[in-house]
Amino acid sequence: MKRLTVLGTICLLLVWGSVSFARIDTFVFDTPQDEQRFKKLSAELRCLVCQNQNLADSNAELAMDLRREVYNMIKAGKSDTDIIDFMVERYGDFVLYRPPVKPVTYMLWIGPLILFVIGAVVLIMFVRRRSDDVLEGGQLSTEEQSRLEGLLDEQHKRDGLDGKRKQK
Repeated sequence: MKRLTVLGTICLLLVWGSVSFARIDTFVFDTPQDEQRFKKLSAELRCLVCQNQNLADSNAELAMDLRREVYNMIKAGKSDTDIIDFMVERYGDFVLYRPPVKPVTYMLWIGPLILFVIGAVVLIMFVRRRSDDVLEGGQLSTEEQSRLEGLLDEQHKRDGLDGKRKQK
């Protein structure tokens, strides 16, 4: 029992010890408006390392550095536009969750619409072709009809019905 207690204590210390090494950014702002601007900008800017996370949610080192950069620029009195322009100039439009509409990003904005239209056209063509096949498949030629009757007669003879089958 004593060994189990010691082992449990060691495990807890290891778990708590690893948590204590996690870095948490704490920023002190002069006004609540600056803090709101920081939160807004951190939510609008994308982490360049993580998959689809903003700066506020990411724990990557680059995201921490970018949050610190945003904080320093806010403290220096830069406007939101200046901060966003700086980030775009340095990292490109990928840093923005809502990239601007310009020739470079046209496919980003209209690509989903094009894919939807192509998918709808393919679906319509598939459904029409399928319904045409079903309508045409219901009618047999006279040659196919006589072959089918021959096969059915053979099956009935094997089953012991001696060619007696229901006539339509």
